[in-house]
Amino acid sequence: MTQTARLPVYFVPHGGGPWPFMEFPKDETGRGPWDELAEFLTHFPKNVGSTPKAILMVSGHWEKEPLPTVSTAKAPGMLFDYYGFPEHTYQLSYPAKGDPALAQHVRAVLSEAGIASSEDSERGFDHGVFIPMMVAYPEADVPVVMMSLKNTLDTESHIALGKALAKLRDEDVLIIASGMSYHNMRMFRSRDTQHEAAAKRFDDWLTAAVALEDPDARASELAKWHENPDALACHVPDHDHLVPLFVAAGAAGSDRGQQVFSGTIWGKAYSGYRFG
Repeated sequence: MTQTARLPVYFVPHGGGPWPFMEFPKDETGRGPWDELAEFLTHFPKNVGSTPKAILMVSGHWEKEPLPTVSTAKAPGMLFDYYGFPEHTYQLSYPAKGDPALAQHVRAVLSEAGIASSEDSERGFDHGVFIPMMVAYPEADVPVVMMSLKNTLDTESHIALGKALAKLRDEDVLIIASGMSYHNMRMFRSRDTQHEAAAKRFDDWLTAAVALEDPDARASELAKWHENPDALACHVPDHDHLVPLFVAAGAAGSDRGQQVFSGTIWGKAYSGYRFG
């Protein structure tokens, strides 16, 4: 029997709303605000190196209390959890299959680690899932299972979730955490130079934190994210888009993180990371 190579773990930015399906003004170089992210996601399968048998997606757009919840739908529908966008962006379709057997396996893996979970057979793909997937895997030929965050949004228990899920990497399941390392909706389009500088400082700190090879040191550093003087400038009104990174860091084990995407959105730095 051939041993499957251990897959990496990713934290990917999913951008703002249905951005790939909208027109944006170009800058003086002829580029739009999301072109960097589009290029990264288009080449994402090449970065992974192989096509996984399935993807476990942890999106910053799904929180359940008090337990992590796993999607068991055979064919998830669409959940258009954005507002005020053009009508055609509510007609999008991403017909990837779910994988109920994998979903039950995920729950069993969590249970083995002493983590209780629940399941949901009705939830559709939220835009933290279907937007990056429509760019990275447009053929929708890889099954996708979703797992929610806990609405505690704490660092420690989400790193523990990732640790429990790490064994899936040896089973040809690609773990993708989908969020945004910068997510201040109030300042998203602001070109305030002091705010842009704060976003860059936080991005540099986060990149250094995920690059720590010792998993305990990395977990300890990430748990102090809110002590960073620039953190709350980057995550307003909450940090739900940062929490998926904690799951990815837990699943990484001793694999250090590396910045595989670095971009700016209206002057604010944001990043994507790969572990392993």
